[in-house]
Amino acid sequence: MKVIICGAGQVGWQIARHLSGEKNEVTIVDNNADLVRRAADTLDVQGVTGFASYPDVLERAGARDADMIIAATHSDEVNMVTCQVAHSVFSIQRKIARVRAQTYLDTAYSDLYRRDHLPIDVIISPEREVAEAALQRLAAPAAFDTQEFFGGKAKLLGIVIDAECPVINTPLRQLSDLFSTLKAIVVGIRRQGMLFAPAPADQIFAGDQVYVFTDETDTHRTMEIFGKKQAKQERIVIIGGGNVGLGVARALEARADRVRVKIIEKNRAVAETAADALTRTIVLNGDGLDGELLDEANIAATDAVLTVTDDDKTNMLAAVRAKEKGCGIAICLTNDPTLAPLMGPLGIDAYINPRATTVSSILRHIRHGRVKGVYSVGDAEAEMIEAQVLGTSPISGQRIRDVSFPEGVLVGGILRGHEVLKPASTLRIEEGDVIAIFALAADVPEVERLLQVSIDFF
Repeated sequence: MKVIICGAGQVGWQIARHLSGEKNEVTIVDNNADLVRRAADTLDVQGVTGFASYPDVLERAGARDADMIIAATHSDEVNMVTCQVAHSVFSIQRKIARVRAQTYLDTAYSDLYRRDHLPIDVIISPEREVAEAALQRLAAPAAFDTQEFFGGKAKLLGIVIDAECPVINTPLRQLSDLFSTLKAIVVGIRRQGMLFAPAPADQIFAGDQVYVFTDETDTHRTMEIFGKKQAKQERIVIIGGGNVGLGVARALEARADRVRVKIIEKNRAVAETAADALTRTIVLNGDGLDGELLDEANIAATDAVLTVTDDDKTNMLAAVRAKEKGCGIAICLTNDPTLAPLMGPLGIDAYINPRATTVSSILRHIRHGRVKGVYSVGDAEAEMIEAQVLGTSPISGQRIRDVSFPEGVLVGGILRGHEVLKPASTLRIEEGDVIAIFALAADVPEVERLLQVSIDFF
């Protein structure tokens, strides 16, 4: 398929990396010649320098016969106009735009995106995606990564293994014997910076980062088995009152269980906007790095701090200071994935990567309709794919042990009706099942072949 990606920043580059690696014809457009050159030199893509919304630039990018355009520049307006030009001038069928400004996303103005007005097929809101990711981290604060599957019936948990973990040095196959009723399976292990799909004989060691796919009802037990205690989050401080912080606070206010939330925001105008929009949340105007202000927010008695300003280093330092003052859990937003290895040594419990959440959201919308969800694991090292099994799929009717999955692929779980099934070698995959598969990046094309699902537009 022929795809044009507008914007060669972090998100555009990762999407180009995914799609080009799956043998699609990809052209990346950006007005920054250095970014275009980097993409063309490191990926199997064509590069065009220029403003993405200009018709002549899209013409040079091959818009006349393109199947899809993904507008992910830093400007909402450029992304929206790019989709309009792609539709009106070049009749490109599938148009995806990244839009940040919340006013564009107000349901009162949803008619704006009708095909006879501003024809955008899918709008991706990074702030909403990140706010949702933050809420999931708060739901399992002892996990450094969390993502829901099967409509909330299952989760992928990222867990750092400590020396006190009761199951270290235990072959994975023995975990099934020790905890026979536990619907959880280790699908990925990152050891010394390398992510792999483990074999049954592999063991877990202290310092490993493991990815566990578990039934939602077994989340608490799974965390305990891997040495993590789940404490209820009743007092939360959010540092950063912009779109992400405000979205999280609104969601927490809407919960039935009472959660005490405080926001610390440095910009007075932003703080006043947040205070006006919230009813039960206390908003403090000041610097989240200010020790006295943190004391005023009673950070020592806070269960979790969530640092979501627009500066990675501020988020990390604020999280460290909050932990140093006695806060139970620190969750940090970071746009730079190279900072992630520093989180553990600094005592930061979990992090949110906006790029990964946005990339996952875009992938979910550009894969064929049978794919219900895609989650980009780590720095695009692997994917967790949720898809419905078609009757014509090579895996339909097969037992798991009889399917020729690549070495970098593991089945995390199967949803049959309303029940989550733990994968076993003798379990037969049936038509209509929804299957969750962990696949290293290089093995994603083979997984799609087995599912008979491909990158496509609809």
